[in-house]
Amino acid sequence: MACTLDGELVGSISGGCIEEDFLEQLRDGSLKTRFQEEGKPFVVKYGINAEEQARLKLPCGGQLHVLLEYFVPGADVNRVFAHIASALEEHRKISRIVDLGSGEIHYADESTEEAVVIEGDRLVHSLSPHYRLLLLGAGDVARYVAELALALEYDVTLCDPRPKYLENWHVDGVATTSRLPDDVVREQYSNPYSGIIALAHDPRVDDMALMEALKTEAFYVGAMGSDRTSAKRRERLPELGLTEAEIARLHAPIGFQIGSKKPAEIAIAIMAEVTAVRRGKL
Repeated sequence: MACTLDGELVGSISGGCIEEDFLEQLRDGSLKTRFQEEGKPFVVKYGINAEEQARLKLPCGGQLHVLLEYFVPGADVNRVFAHIASALEEHRKISRIVDLGSGEIHYADESTEEAVVIEGDRLVHSLSPHYRLLLLGAGDVARYVAELALALEYDVTLCDPRPKYLENWHVDGVATTSRLPDDVVREQYSNPYSGIIALAHDPRVDDMALMEALKTEAFYVGAMGSDRTSAKRRERLPELGLTEAEIARLHAPIGFQIGSKKPAEIAIAIMAEVTAVRRGKL
């Protein structure tokens, strides 16, 4: 969570159970006073006894340790955050390095699986670029998938090169393009923070994208269709130059099999599978 001394904030710490207490300390100036006394980052501990756990309603009777850092705008701080923002926008790995003894921050063009690692007086905060999804085919399923994906904080683009298909398709917050799918995949969706979901039911659209997508590092590649349709697709893909190992990456039929034919429920099944793959559960 980032906040100003006036109590303006973005993000959260705990989902609500300690924010009120934290903001009160922020507004009354006690946190700023402690920063001035400490001269470096410090930790505030919540839930250290049963009484406080009950008052704050911390889950599972646990504790929450919050590291507080204080930044004064300046050339060095601005440079670090500008570099981090640029890396995230370009879908590159990046970590924020905090010297817990002095409060100085740096960056490293690498990251670890662990979000936070503390090594002595050195904290490594690995940051994940924004995940993005490319949807292929302007239809009802794509509309519901897009809405769910936005709620899950993905950047979403819908691609359909077929004339007039995009005319009546719109979801607020979703970019659309009529460019060739293979070009879009190659230029923007070839990294581990991207997913490609083929929903067009048209080999001219879906297969063009899959031809490129299955060669990339995209964390998820899936195509909608029945068992029969998926089997025929797997027979076609070798003709496009894909290897058996590349084709094996394809999730098809797409989504968890819940026995539904309703677009909204199919979208739920798709995004559930995408989430499971992203979290390493499939």
